Amino acid sequence: MENQETQPQEQTSKFAGIEDALDVKTEIMQANTSIKKVEPSADISDKQQLKKDYEYTRGNLYTLIDKGQEAVDGILELAQESDQPRAYEVAGQLIKHVGDVADKLVDLQKKVNEIENPGKGKQTEVTNNTMFVGSTADLAKFLKQEKDK
Repeated sequence: MENQETQPQEQTSKFAGIEDALDVKTEIMQANTSIKKVEPSADISDKQQLKKDYEYTRGNLYTLIDKGQEAVDGILELAQESDQPRAYEVAGQLIKHVGDVADKLVDLQKKVNEIENPGKGKQTEVTNNTMFVGSTADLAKFLKQEKDK
């Protein structure tokens, strides 16, 4: 057997003979793998960030609803023309999806209100129900006494 030189580990790979086959020269370059920590900007307050995120999300949801409505119109037209059950099934799924996106829009509004006004959303109303135990004659006497006062 012929004495072959072994290449250093970093130069050998499963693609070792590809340079010769394609008649090209390649160089191995080290990638810069430094990780930079990104910190939020100090000049944007939490309320401004919340408002910005809310407006962005709200705009995206409106866009999804609009495009979903256009898709529903198109698939319903296609379903009516083709009279295929699968087309009607897809139309039903699409209508449900558009409705879910509209629900997400309402949920977004509720969440923003809860964040901005944390105390107002959790008010409870107490209703005390008073019950009269007695006959209708007793009730009539009681009401008459209350009326005469």
